[in-house]
Amino acid sequence: MKAPSSLTLLTEALRHLPGVGPKSAQRMAYHLLQHDRDGAALLGRALTQAVDQIHHCALCNTFTENEVCETCLDPERDPTLLCVVETPTDQLMIEQTLTFKGLYFVLMGRLSPLDGIGPKDIQLEKLVGRATDGVVKEVVLATNFTNEGEATAHYISETMKARGLQVSRLARGVPVGGELEYVDAGTIARAMLDRRST
Repeated sequence: MKAPSSLTLLTEALRHLPGVGPKSAQRMAYHLLQHDRDGAALLGRALTQAVDQIHHCALCNTFTENEVCETCLDPERDPTLLCVVETPTDQLMIEQTLTFKGLYFVLMGRLSPLDGIGPKDIQLEKLVGRATDGVVKEVVLATNFTNEGEATAHYISETMKARGLQVSRLARGVPVGGELEYVDAGTIARAMLDRRST
């Protein structure tokens, strides 16, 4: 049997990217080879370097090149607050708001029994160890508002409360600048239930 060509291997590799189907992967592969060979070489080197050098932070489980990430080492952070997120990109989005000054724990996923993803797959033991270090006082659950994210938040909440920790959840509601007539009913209902005094 003939081995797949380099072009086939490149196309199949590009299909691993989210949202990239067979045709898009093929177009990307041909573009890189035909119009941007330097870019293709740079991409290859950058991917190899990232895979070789980036691993998980020993404390918060996010991506880092060091044993412990910069956020965990930052003395300006409030170590009594621990925000739990699903992915490093979720952590990045919260950081960009400049509103949270505590520390993080990145699950690298969410509970999804239908997909065979259980507590061990989202580093729950490591999270419990971090949250029960005697310093953390409040665990802020910032998982996504999907069915899986809600189930994950509930599971973690029960686990943390059983260990005497205060647990909070990101508020849900109408987006800033959103007009009610364009917001879905579920979001409006949640905003109404989560209303607070002014």
